[in-house]
Amino acid sequence: MFRPCPVPARRSTVSSSEAPKTWLSQDAHDRLQAELDELIANRPAIAAEINARREEGDLRENGGYHAAREEQSRQEGRILYLKEFLRNSEVGEIKAADSVGPGSVVTIYFDDDQKDTETFLLGSREIASTTKLKVYSPESALGQAILGSRPGQTVTYAAPSGADIKVTVVEFGPFEG
Repeated sequence: MFRPCPVPARRSTVSSSEAPKTWLSQDAHDRLQAELDELIANRPAIAAEINARREEGDLRENGGYHAAREEQSRQEGRILYLKEFLRNSEVGEIKAADSVGPGSVVTIYFDDDQKDTETFLLGSREIASTTKLKVYSPESALGQAILGSRPGQTVTYAAPSGADIKVTVVEFGPFEG
């Protein structure tokens, strides 16, 4: 008896016109585009693997078939994500700005510990593998709090625990990685 494979429910997505732009360096954009191209080029190999496993017989007890289908689903999800992510990205060098923005390398200190500073890139987690810096998303609580701030300015954001955390921007500059 033929049983169709369950189709995962579609997640609600933000259309390209509504999604916020994400800053990417040219290097990060090229790396993600290469990953996307490789995944798309791999589609026929995955389909061939599924067909080969299908020929092995009973699909209910065919672990290889189910593994190949899961891999296909994972890759198709990544393809959709990368297409949308790249469509909604802004590529280029960040110019010097007068306040913190996406693509800024920011140094802060937490007001409860003014001796220790933390330096990070305010940008997409997709570029985390291209830099040794810690990366915070502009959409994170800390990222939202420091957007538009200047050196010496103290801002407050809510931690997941609900506590208010104060940080002071020490300095910032454009990412040059």
